[in-house]
Amino acid sequence: MCCKRPGRSVIITTLKVPKTGGIPTTKVSVLRWLKHEGDSIHPGDPVVELETDKVSYELESPTEGILLRIMAQENAQVPVGGPLCQIGQPGDSVSSKE
Repeated sequence: MCCKRPGRSVIITTLKVPKTGGIPTTKVSVLRWLKHEGDSIHPGDPVVELETDKVSYELESPTEGILLRIMAQENAQVPVGGPLCQIGQPGDSVSSKE
């Protein structure tokens, strides 16, 4: 992960497609983003709405911070374990090469 912030280490959380308990699936569709790049996020906030073959659900943030980068656009198919977005702190930045 290529992160930049002079003078201190940066921890970026990559929100990934979770394995859904009891539902055999290999990918999800991104229906819509409930937060946008630059938005503040708190633990438990719904960030994105996802859909499998059987169910649609809102994925919540595990951490507090700022939505730095959306990595999967709406209507995209993302495999289980695939990255959706990156959450960091104000002033953090991420490389677009990730």
